[in-house]
Amino acid sequence: MLSLTISVDYGDEGLARAVMDALGPDNGGYVESSLDGGTLTLRMESESAGALRNTMDDLMACLKAAEDAIGAGRRPIQLIS
Repeated sequence: MLSLTISVDYGDEGLARAVMDALGPDNGGYVESSLDGGTLTLRMESESAGALRNTMDDLMACLKAAEDAIGAGRRPIQLIS
């Protein structure tokens, strides 16, 4: 099993929660999300690298759309594993 964790620090819990809530409908069953203050953490797993990459690509597109919709500027993304 392969896994990938992405953390995005928005510096504001309300902003991080708004992005997490906006991503919720797209993440169902594919991505786990959690908040720690203003940091949104997104974790995904897959049996294959190709499927994991497809999930990540889709997630990044949805993340950008959610940020654009709520007016959140992109913060540096930290890839954990």
